[in-house]
Amino acid sequence: MSRYINPFTDFGFKHLFGSENNKDILISFLNAVLPDQKIATLQYKNVERQGITEAERKVIFDLHCENEKGEKFIVELQRAKQDYFKDRTVYYSTFPIQEQAIRGDWNYELKHVYTISILNFRFQNPITKKKDTAVKHIIKLINTETKEVFYDKLTFVYLQMPNFTKTEEELETIEDKWYYVLRNLDFLERMPPPLQEKIFSYFFDSAELANLPRPTRMEYEESLKQLRDWKNVMRTAEREAKEKGKKEGLKEGIEQGIEQGIEQGREEERKKAQQKEIESIKNLLTQTDFTVAQIATFLSIEEDLVEEVKKNQI
Repeated sequence: MSRYINPFTDFGFKHLFGSENNKDILISFLNAVLPDQKIATLQYKNVERQGITEAERKVIFDLHCENEKGEKFIVELQRAKQDYFKDRTVYYSTFPIQEQAIRGDWNYELKHVYTISILNFRFQNPITKKKDTAVKHIIKLINTETKEVFYDKLTFVYLQMPNFTKTEEELETIEDKWYYVLRNLDFLERMPPPLQEKIFSYFFDSAELANLPRPTRMEYEESLKQLRDWKNVMRTAEREAKEKGKKEGLKEGIEQGIEQGIEQGREEERKKAQQKEIESIKNLLTQTDFTVAQIATFLSIEEDLVEEVKKNQI
């Protein structure tokens, strides 16, 4: 077993960043990733939120806190790509906004709301359809004509951890160091020498498995098992989807049509191949939890076709 906790387990993330004893760790991390912040103190808030009515959906944040100025912070850890994840973060941000409403006379002044998402996957560029290469995106409401910030009290931060590839020797800023720790913690055997700040000594001490009481360690091991099981399920689903696509002869019709060299034959084979593609897409949509992007990758087709089948059920 690794020397340190895996921060991408539910237990590991909340133990390292969400416990009262480790509040200074979260403060250091937020100050590093938010260029306009100098947080002095934080208060953890209830992570469970009910909709306005009992019938509305309840949400549970990973972390929810407030600084000394009353500004709100939601911190989410997302291990795998999820359809409409951006929509989800926008939805989450509405809860700390609505809760600021005051009964009676109120001038609608709001405190800043930050939603920080730590992602163990990459977004796809909506234009090029290729995976995004940036480590950090900071999103605000802007005027699309002037490109100036229109409203500066609502901020979304997306951290794509797979895109951080700096080595230990290349670490320069404390922000770099936090990204490196998140990316590599459960593979490390010691605290890297460049991490000289006192907060990292405290962080590594808290992350060391040998320092956990036995009941806490058992809780972590169960969380780690769940993460491993989830990864195995995803790998199995990916393999089965690929095999299913091959068995259905996804590209067979097109290849045979070209070999025949007969225009009529080509057209018939193209139609057959397209129908097989559509059937394969339908099977993956109904029998797996794959996203549109994952299905397109597995079947080597354009995402537009998957979207069309999903929308119109061709």
